[in-house]
Amino acid sequence: MEESESAHGALQADRSESVWMAMTNLPDEASAARVARAVLEARVAACVNRLAPCQSEYWWQGKPEQAMEYPLLIKTTAGQYGALEAVIRATHPYDVPEVVAWPLVAGLPAYLDWVRTETTGAKATPVEDRPE
Repeated sequence: MEESESAHGALQADRSESVWMAMTNLPDEASAARVARAVLEARVAACVNRLAPCQSEYWWQGKPEQAMEYPLLIKTTAGQYGALEAVIRATHPYDVPEVVAWPLVAGLPAYLDWVRTETTGAKATPVEDRPE
């Protein structure tokens, strides 16, 4: 067996551990911070980037709308996506929040391993509740 076949087989072995990038948009900085904290504390994400606000234009209830929104880029795994979506839906202020995700096809192996390790699904102990 060639090395590339072996590496390919290892990559295909457990799709639930493949690393995904998820995205959602929030209406204000406070709700963006709250959702980011919630997915991290639930351990369904290894990292969340709160991006600069952007102008969104979209159709809502049959009319074109505009809004300033705060995007979140969330690093998770395929196996944790369902739990991530549930946390976002429970904490998001929109009736129909944008929650989309896509698999990463390449990345620094050490970084991808870190995402897998940190995205365990086991609730973290909040910093203020940890013993010193």
